[in-house]
Amino acid sequence: MTTRAVRTIRRIVSSSAAREVAEATRTAETLQRPVTTGRQIAVTSIRGGAGKSTVAALLGTTYAHYRQDPVLFVEADPALGSLPLRLGAEQLRWTTADIPGIVEPQMSLLDVTGYLVQLPDNAWLLPGSQGQIGAMMDSTTYGRAMVALRRYFGVTVVDCETLPAEVARVALSASQARVLTTPATLEGVTSTYAVLEWMRGLPEHVITGSVVVLTELTPHPRLGLGEAARRLESTGASVHLLPYDRHLAAGGPIRTDLLAQPTRQAVTRIAADAFERSLRRH
Repeated sequence: MTTRAVRTIRRIVSSSAAREVAEATRTAETLQRPVTTGRQIAVTSIRGGAGKSTVAALLGTTYAHYRQDPVLFVEADPALGSLPLRLGAEQLRWTTADIPGIVEPQMSLLDVTGYLVQLPDNAWLLPGSQGQIGAMMDSTTYGRAMVALRRYFGVTVVDCETLPAEVARVALSASQARVLTTPATLEGVTSTYAVLEWMRGLPEHVITGSVVVLTELTPHPRLGLGEAARRLESTGASVHLLPYDRHLAAGGPIRTDLLAQPTRQAVTRIAADAFERSLRRH
């Protein structure tokens, strides 16, 4: 190889590394931006098996890693959701439906966290059930729980029921940002596009504050993701790909140190995008 060729390769590698560092710095700065009121980010999907709880766990874990203020995970689903499992939470006591009757305005953060499940990195979990099928939660109960907790946490990630459940629709409208997960398949993209078209009929902040996450459930997806992303982005939402990851596919508690590098990078970008969009709505 000639000296000129070697120098060219070095310049390309150096330029690429510099861009990666710059992007990582911008992303970290976004994730660490202060908030005056707590940001609520709702995560939902149109069908089960789309990686909804996995994405909620990954996003909340990312916020807890980067931010100094406390982060809350809320499971707004009384069914046997997988969020506590993904977060490695074993002992579940109080649930989302219990909180409106417990939390009072004069309580401190220390008082409130006594009713939550403690997680690493100054994060907390409020499960939707106690490991069994719980009572159905209505939108009024959900709203009261979120109002009671919002002021204590910088970011709250809500793992909702699948659409079109009532609480999921209320959470999408009330949150400052929303994340829709869908399998990276033709059926998933088509269904999500229909939901985004419906959301375009709601107040403008709903669609502009929305992020779609295409989850690859197999190592070798067949869908042309570029065309699919452009179709979804035409509605005004942003679109990200969460690549297939063997650790995530295995189920069980998520360990970020076992995630592939492309997965970690994608999750950080998704978290920053959703958080940045949440800041646009006061």
